[in-house]
Amino acid sequence: MLRPLTSALRLLRPWKPLQTRGCASDGAARGREIQVRALEGPDQALSPAGITEILMNRPRARNALGNVFVRELLEALAQLREDRQVRVLLFRSAVKGVFCAGADLKEREQMSEAEVEVFVQRLRGMMTEIGGTQRLPRCLGVALAKELIFTGRRLSGTQAQVLGLVNHAVAQNEEGNAAYHRARALAQEILPQAPIAVRLSKVAIDRGMEVDIASGMAIEGICYAQNIPTQDRLEGMAAFREKRPPKFVGK
Repeated sequence: MLRPLTSALRLLRPWKPLQTRGCASDGAARGREIQVRALEGPDQALSPAGITEILMNRPRARNALGNVFVRELLEALAQLREDRQVRVLLFRSAVKGVFCAGADLKEREQMSEAEVEVFVQRLRGMMTEIGGTQRLPRCLGVALAKELIFTGRRLSGTQAQVLGLVNHAVAQNEEGNAAYHRARALAQEILPQAPIAVRLSKVAIDRGMEVDIASGMAIEGICYAQNIPTQDRLEGMAAFREKRPPKFVGK
C-alpha cells in the first residue's frame, strides 16, 4: 500500500532563521556547530524566496559527525522543512580546506553498543548516503560496488563523476571554493522554478526508486494530483501562452 504523500506539502508555522554573519571558522564562538544563513543580494533577486546555506562549523574535528553536530543539524533541518521561503538548501563547510570528515570515530569509540546503534539510526534518517552496501550496488551494479567496498578504495572527484556518483567535478581555484561556486550556480538554476513542483518531483523520484516501476508511476500520479490545484501550475500555463517568463510564488 502506498503511504500518503500529502505531508510533503505541509506548511507549518514560519521559522525564524538562526543568526549568522559569516562563514569563518571563528563562528564557533557562538557555540554552534551548525549555523544557518539565508543568502542575500543577487542570489535572491530572481524570486521572493531564495537560497539558504547550512554551515558546518566544527573545525577541531574537521566537521566529523559527532553527537552535538548531528543533533544541531537535525534541529536545523526540522525547522527548514517548515520554512516556505526556502527553495534551495546548500551544505557548506565553514572550515577552510575541509567539507566533512565523516563519522567521529574518537567519539564513537566512547559509546556503548546500544548508543552506537541509536546514533547510526539517527544518521540513516538524515543522510541518504548511509547504507552503502544497499545503495552503491543500485548505482553502480553489484560487481563494481563489491570491489569498491571490499577494497575501501578512495576515488577522486573526477573518478566519482565518471562513475556517476557525483554530478559535477570542477578544477579547484585559488580560494579553494570552486565546488561551492558550482553548487551556487546550480542553485540559481533551480531557484526560479515552481517550488511545489520541484518538491513533489523530489518526492516522486525518492519514493519511486524504492518500489517497482508500476508503484512508482502511481506515486508520480499522486504527486501530480497535488500540483493540479496550485496557482503556480496556472501561472506556468499562462506564461507559456503569453510567451513570458513565469513568476512562481509557491502556492
